[in-house]
Amino acid sequence: MKTIPRYLIRQLSVMSLYAMFALLALYSFFDIVAEAGSIGEGGYTAGKMAQYILLQIPDHAYQLMPLAVLIGSLLALSRLAANSELTVIKTSGMSTANLLAVFLAFGLIFATATALLGELAAPAANRYAENLKTTAKNGKISTGAEGLWIKEQNSIVNVREMLPDQTLRGIKAFRHNDAFQLIESWQADAATVAPDGTWRLENVRRSILGGERVRTERHAHENWQAGIRSGLLDVLLVSPDQMSLAALTAYIAHLEENRQKTDLYRIEWWRKLMYPAATVVMAFVAFAFTPQSARHGNMGLKLFGGICLGLAFHFSGRLFGFTSRLYGIPPFLAAVLPTLLFAAWAVWLIRRHEVR
Repeated sequence: MKTIPRYLIRQLSVMSLYAMFALLALYSFFDIVAEAGSIGEGGYTAGKMAQYILLQIPDHAYQLMPLAVLIGSLLALSRLAANSELTVIKTSGMSTANLLAVFLAFGLIFATATALLGELAAPAANRYAENLKTTAKNGKISTGAEGLWIKEQNSIVNVREMLPDQTLRGIKAFRHNDAFQLIESWQADAATVAPDGTWRLENVRRSILGGERVRTERHAHENWQAGIRSGLLDVLLVSPDQMSLAALTAYIAHLEENRQKTDLYRIEWWRKLMYPAATVVMAFVAFAFTPQSARHGNMGLKLFGGICLGLAFHFSGRLFGFTSRLYGIPPFLAAVLPTLLFAAWAVWLIRRHEVR
């Protein structure tokens, strides 16, 4: 790589990382304010809160990457323009096409980082964070690869998963006496929870231990009065924006097999697929939005407008997701349209600069 492209990429990357650190600090402060009121619930201490907030950082970094690239690029380009470095670079023989190639390389670097965060770091950290927080607040529950484990009086209950319609799947229960000796176990294929807390079990297989004998029973349906609050089970519902693209693909197929609605998950699937590309688009928008020299406009005003633009993009994705669900817009369009609109606008601005 030549000296000038390497210098530009270094300047853009450094300022983008500075912007990311500032945004992460701001979001972490908001997390502290939101979580401070929960300190003291069960075993949720200040230390647990700090761990939870730190584990949220990979997800925040993933969500904020396009915004950080836009702000960082605007800061770097504004400084280069103010020092007349952009003018020198262009007069040295670098055309707009060459500069766009540099911005493409810079955007692809951060797009790769975005994809890695979204597929590996953020989902794993989110799962661990929610497990830590829920277990700390409710000491009688634990989540893991086998689902949710709940200690309920003399019973230990395991629920493998909860579908979006609140149906529970794969329930197992083990009941012991006061001497902690197993006296009964049962499992059910599915269950629905009534408002009064009654579980309507389906296809129940029960084993009752008595002396040296084990008696088995089978019931197509059975009611079980549990003291488990419905809110405890919500930890089984994984938010689609906290899932990786691979996990979303498998989960959508699983929901279709169980005849569940998949619109929300399909929107997030397309959004996850397009999100790294948004980082590249934001780099181009920054290039198009920055005046090529300090004499071509108010730098502070341009920078403020660019930051507002980035915030608009950050929230437009969620807005399009909501409108898709309300008005039946195809998930592909709802996820892709914001990125395409900003990309088209960046191309128009760049062509407009060239005409001038």
